[in-house]
Amino acid sequence: MTDSPFLSRRLLLQTGGALGAAVAAGLLPAARAAAAAPNPTAAPDPHAVTVTDLGPGLVQFSLMSGLRVGDTLYIGSRNLTPSRVIGFHLPSRTVVSHTELGAGPEPSIQALAADPTGRYLYIGVLLKADQGKPNLYRWDLTTPEQPAVPVGRTEDRDIRDLAVSPDGTVYAVGGMPGTAPVLWEYDPATGKVANLGAPDPNATLARAVAATDSTVFFGAGSILAGGNGASAASLYAYDRAARRFSPVLPAELAKDPSLRELAVIGDQLVVGTSGGTDPAKFAVLDLADLSRATVVPTRGTTVKAFTSDAERIYFASESGIQVYSKAGRTISPLQFDGPDLGEIWGLEQTGGKLEAVSGYGIVVEIDLASGTSVTTDLGQAGAPADAQAAMGVAAGGGYVYLGGNGAIARHDLRTGQVVNLRAPGEAKDAEVIDGLLYTGQYDAQGIWCYDPSGGGQPHQVAAFPSEQNRPLDTAWDPVHRLLLVAVQNDTRGGGALWTYDPRTGRSASFADPVDGVQLVRAVACQDGVAYLGGDNAAKTGARGTVVALDPVTGREGWRIETGQPGGVAALAAQGHHLYVLTRNGRALVVDLRTRKMVSSADVSGVCQGFAALVANRGMVYGVSTTTLFRFDPVTFAVGTVVAGVNGAWYSGPHLNAHGGRLYTLRDHHLIEVVDRTAR
Repeated sequence: MTDSPFLSRRLLLQTGGALGAAVAAGLLPAARAAAAAPNPTAAPDPHAVTVTDLGPGLVQFSLMSGLRVGDTLYIGSRNLTPSRVIGFHLPSRTVVSHTELGAGPEPSIQALAADPTGRYLYIGVLLKADQGKPNLYRWDLTTPEQPAVPVGRTEDRDIRDLAVSPDGTVYAVGGMPGTAPVLWEYDPATGKVANLGAPDPNATLARAVAATDSTVFFGAGSILAGGNGASAASLYAYDRAARRFSPVLPAELAKDPSLRELAVIGDQLVVGTSGGTDPAKFAVLDLADLSRATVVPTRGTTVKAFTSDAERIYFASESGIQVYSKAGRTISPLQFDGPDLGEIWGLEQTGGKLEAVSGYGIVVEIDLASGTSVTTDLGQAGAPADAQAAMGVAAGGGYVYLGGNGAIARHDLRTGQVVNLRAPGEAKDAEVIDGLLYTGQYDAQGIWCYDPSGGGQPHQVAAFPSEQNRPLDTAWDPVHRLLLVAVQNDTRGGGALWTYDPRTGRSASFADPVDGVQLVRAVACQDGVAYLGGDNAAKTGARGTVVALDPVTGREGWRIETGQPGGVAALAAQGHHLYVLTRNGRALVVDLRTRKMVSSADVSGVCQGFAALVANRGMVYGVSTTTLFRFDPVTFAVGTVVAGVNGAWYSGPHLNAHGGRLYTLRDHHLIEVVDRTAR
C-alpha cells in the first residue's frame, strides 16, 4: 500500500515518553504483587510516526425519530453534535426548517411529541454521558426560525419517549444506567417537572408512554443491562386523579424482554413489544376495559411506530412495514415498489399515503392504493449533515470501512472517494476477508457481508437467536478460516461467540461460553484457539474471566480469573503471549505456553474504560478514548504512539491493521498511522 496522492495533510510526530512497566514473571499472586509497584515511564522513542488524515469518517444526516405535524415531518437526529430537529415539508419534499440543541456529548433525539394545538413540538434527548443539562425542549412551530428552548430536565439521563395528554400535560420516560426508570410529568403552566414514581423497580429501561385525559400508560422492560433479576416487559396504567399505578400487561406479553411502543388510537391502546426467544407481539387493548385485549404474535423481533386509518393499523418491524387488519385481526407485510427501509423511526398515515422515516436518512412516501412510492434523501433535500461518532473499523482490498448508524462509510485509499453504504442498525465491528467486508450488526442483525466488486449493498449472511443482539468485537481465525464475533445479550445477561465460515456459509453460536452472567466483550485468535474476554453489564457479579476454547466445537480448553473489577476491555495475541486490557486501566499479559499471568501493570494514564487491541508487525497496539499506544514485545512497557487522538467513537474505540498500517479515529476524522518502530 502506498501513500494516497489525494491526501492533503501529513503530520510527522515524534513519540515521547509514555506509561509502561515490565513486571516479574511467575504465578498470579506475584503478578498482583508487582501491580502495586510504581509504574515506570518508557524511554522516549526517537523514531518517527506518520499520521495521515483521511478526512471525516462518516458523514450523513443520521436520525432517530419522526413525527408529522400538519404538512411537515419533524425528524430528530441521531449521533450528531449538536443534536438537531429538521422540518421536512412534504408537498415540496425539502427541508424548510431546523433547530439545534446544546444537550451534551453524542446526543440523539428519540422522542418527539406535539401538543394538541400543533403549535409546540416537544423534544426529548438521550445522551452518552449526563452533564446535568436540560433534556426536554420545546420548539414553537409558528416561529420555526427561533430555536427550540429548554423547558425542563428529568433526573433520568435519557428521554426515550414523550406523550402529550389532551390537556397539554407532557409525560416522559427513559432511564439511566443502574436505576429504575421513572414516569416524569411536565406542566407547561408552571414549568415544573415532577417525578411520578418508578412502577417497576426491576426494569432497566422505559421506552414507551401514552396518555389520555385520565390515564398515562408506562411501558418498560430490560432491553439494556438485562439479567441479574431484571424484569421483562411491563405495562402500567397511571391514574392521574388518584396518582397511583396499576399493572395492566396482558399475560401473553409477559415473557417478552421489553415493552417497545404504545399509542392511543381512538378508543384503543395499541401495544408493541421487543421479542426475545419468541417473536415480538402486537396487541390492542380496549381503553374502557383494559382486560379485553387482542394479542397477535409477529414474525419479527420489534414492533414500533404506530399509525392507522379506518381499517388498518400500520407498524414497523425489522423486516419492514406491517399491516394489522382491524376486522380480520391478522398481520401481513405491506407490499410496495420502494427500497428496503432498514430501521424505521417514524410512520405516518394521511389521505391514503404512508410516510416512513428510515434510519438510512431517507423519507419514503407510499401510495397505499397503487403501491407506488417516492424516496427522498434528506441530505439532498437540505438536512444539515455532519460526521457521526463511529462504530467498528476495518481495512483491506484498497478500502477502509467505518461503521455508523444506518450506514457504513467506504473510504477508497487510492482515490479518496467516500461512499456511504446502507446497513440497518450499527456495524459494531468488522473484518475484511479476501477482499470482502464482514460486520457484526446491532441490533440482533447477525453478520452482514459486502462485496466492493459487485456494485451492490451489504446483505445479511448469518442470523442468530435474537437475544444475542449486540456484537462487540470481531477476529479472524486463519487456521479454521472462521470469522469470530464476541456478543452481548442485552435482555438476559451473558453473551455468545458467533462463528461464520465464508467459504461454506455455515455459522454457529456458542451461548454463554464464559458463564451465565458474563458477556463476551473481546475475542482474539492464535493458532486456531479463540480467546474470549468476559465483562458484566450489571453492577455486581462475575467479570474479567479469560477463556480459551476451540472455535469449531465450542469446547473450553482453559480459563484464567483475572480478578479485575473492571472486566475485560480488549484482547490481542502476539507470539506466545495474550495481551489483556481491563476496563479499570490495567494491562495484563498471559504466557500461552504456561497459561500463567506474567505481567500486570497500571496503564490508566493512557487507557481507562473501553479500548481495542490489535497485533501489527510483531507488536501489539492499543487505542483508548484518548491515546494510540503500543506494548514493547520484550518488557511489555507501554509507549504512546499518538497522543490526544480523542476518537469520536459511539460505543468504545476501535483499531484495525492492514499492510502494516493502523486505522482509527482522531476526533471525527479517520486516520492512517505508520509506526516505524514496529519490528
